[in-house]
Amino acid sequence: MLKRGGTIGILGGGQLGRMMAMSAAQLGYRCIAYAPEGDTVAEQVCGDVFANKWDDTAALAAFAAQCDVVTWEFENVPVATAQAMPEGRIFPHPRALETAQDRLSEKRFVEGLGGTAAAHACVDGRADLDRAVERLGVPGILKTRRDGYDGKGQWRITSARDIEGLNLPDLPLIYEAFVEFEAEFSVILVRGQDGAIRFWDSTRNTHDDGILATSALPAGQPIADQVAPARDLAQQVADALDYVGVLTLEFFATAAGPVFNEMAPRVHNSGHWSIEGAATSQFENHIRAVAGLPLGDTDTVAKSVTMTNIIGADIRDAYAQLDTADTHLHDYGKAEVRAGRKMGHVTRLVR
Repeated sequence: MLKRGGTIGILGGGQLGRMMAMSAAQLGYRCIAYAPEGDTVAEQVCGDVFANKWDDTAALAAFAAQCDVVTWEFENVPVATAQAMPEGRIFPHPRALETAQDRLSEKRFVEGLGGTAAAHACVDGRADLDRAVERLGVPGILKTRRDGYDGKGQWRITSARDIEGLNLPDLPLIYEAFVEFEAEFSVILVRGQDGAIRFWDSTRNTHDDGILATSALPAGQPIADQVAPARDLAQQVADALDYVGVLTLEFFATAAGPVFNEMAPRVHNSGHWSIEGAATSQFENHIRAVAGLPLGDTDTVAKSVTMTNIIGADIRDAYAQLDTADTHLHDYGKAEVRAGRKMGHVTRLVR
């Protein structure tokens, strides 16, 4: 168990790290962050920030020397960076990053545990793409196997004409057949160092241009019917990775049951509602897990909860939403406002 006043290192400096640091402070811990120079909003609530490149071995060693434990706030932290942290003092284990950073490896891992993923094919060039489309059909989605989020690094393929006009990046790609689904949902769990697991209620997620727009409870049908098998798979993933912290798996609710979409080895946008809407938020429970503390209750505390992302210039009018009862604004403090950028979120509760 991490002693009172201990230091938690966070790899990454975005809004997830910011909210983790706020929860850590509530529990009496100090946080420091490590992230390359940029709009590092976590620095507003951290005791110190190492603004160095991911491969700066001297800086990483100096950072680790100041930390009692280390975690990360997003899945694109290089695996080598995570592996540079002392063994047994970084949670989750870097193997979770290795698994989640490659979409093809991630799907094969989940399928090996008995999960169902969208039909897919590896694409390393134009000929591979042609064969994948011929075998899996259209519509489909071409994605980079690494990096990419919020719709970035993705191309929707609806016909052969889309392929003809596509300038393929010189990167490993994956083609996924389109999944006919009734709803999208997340399974978010926290696993402690003792292997204990708790789940939050699964929200109904809606997206706009590949970016999460809202997460809402109650999720309704058919999500309620498919949460149990989805949770079973998520627990298998967590146990197989000997995971410590918050883990998220995204699913499509289909007529045939839950279809795995992707995994995020971290706190997740679709769990932001838990700050006000659950007895213990995903951020506090992540800190509890990496610090070796008992996990908190994850029950929902309201009849309904809706989390809405604030994207781009909408942040300028966000304060106007506070005239609605039981409405909670989170401004991430980002200096640059641009289209498609998550600037904050609002959560509304009905008790």
